[in-house]
Amino acid sequence: MRIYFCGSIRGGRSDVLVYQTIVRKLNTFGTVLTEHVAGGELTESGENVSVAGDKWIHDRDLDWLTQCDVVVAEVTQPSLGVGYELGRACSMKKRILCLFRPSSGRTLSAMIRGAADPELVQVQDYKEEEVEQVLDSFFSTLKVT
Repeated sequence: MRIYFCGSIRGGRSDVLVYQTIVRKLNTFGTVLTEHVAGGELTESGENVSVAGDKWIHDRDLDWLTQCDVVVAEVTQPSLGVGYELGRACSMKKRILCLFRPSSGRTLSAMIRGAADPELVQVQDYKEEEVEQVLDSFFSTLKVT
């Protein structure tokens, strides 16, 4: 299974340790195409755009999004990029799991929570210590293609 993981980069990196836990668990279900999002060396500046450029990053990531079987997004840290990726994934009819931690004190965007659809988009509130069980539950319902 090919998994596209979404997490904030330029929108803020305060949840990187949570991303690392999620990506470690996702690797037990398949190949994480965007494993770099959980990298501790990645800063709010993002990847080295002087080498790759924003367009190259955009096109690469959309290619990965097209290839993936499922999308998992940690949406607690607001991020324009994650919202964009989720919108594109919805239009591609991808299976999506959005993870949100209410303990952050934030309120999840209605555009994310309101997109919940039993067939394609699941929005799950969770506590950090429960994330592995949430992922186990989600992936146990997927049909492998």
